[in-house]
Amino acid sequence: MSKKKFDENKTNKEERIDKRKTLIFKIVFTLLAVSVVFSIYNLINAPSGVSNKEYELVKSDYVLMILQCIVGMIVIFLPSQVERKFGIDIPDTMEIIYFIFLFCAIYLGEVKNFYYKIPYWDTILHAFSAMMLGALGFILVDFFNKKAIKGTHLSPFFVSLFAFCFAMTCGTVWEIYEYLADSILGTNMQKFITAEGVILTGHAALGDTMKDIIVDFIGAFIIVTLGYVHLRRAEKKESLKEDKNLERIV
Repeated sequence: MSKKKFDENKTNKEERIDKRKTLIFKIVFTLLAVSVVFSIYNLINAPSGVSNKEYELVKSDYVLMILQCIVGMIVIFLPSQVERKFGIDIPDTMEIIYFIFLFCAIYLGEVKNFYYKIPYWDTILHAFSAMMLGALGFILVDFFNKKAIKGTHLSPFFVSLFAFCFAMTCGTVWEIYEYLADSILGTNMQKFITAEGVILTGHAALGDTMKDIIVDFIGAFIIVTLGYVHLRRAEKKESLKEDKNLERIV
């Protein structure tokens, strides 16, 4: 295959991925917008207080839906804003994964109540988000290593440590957001009220938050370990290549 043909195929593939990304973006954004209207309408007639019936939604549940959907409609623009303002190239595939994550976490999780209906839905999403954020951490530090700070070379260990800390920090900020939302708006993001309406207290009330942090730790550690191994192998290959070039010169 000629270089010209190869470049054309690569360009066509990138255009297809970009169109797919745009389509998924529009679908997720539209679903979130419609869900806001849906939640506001149901908020008016929903009962107050704590539900005593399984899966019955009360006013605080619809407040949470509205909050989550609005936040989702804002943060869905983060990748494009980061690329535009800082010049960081986020792969289209990662952006698509990010949009799908918002769909699963907000639309399916909150609007469709998957957090209660599907076992371990929250755990799966936290593990997935930790891995995604860990990978994003690698992209960010690679940008600073190669472009923003010229003449520097960061070790695979430091790059992996940054990616791990980045993922854990984002996970911690999310838990703070959940706590503040529950405290100020009376929502149930930390799931201290079960689907049956039982209010958890003491050690049991901490279960959801601590589980989320532990899952974030495990997910970030796994992706960072894989990234570290990849960087070490790439570094060794580059070192061997330089040694061979030096031998040829000598």
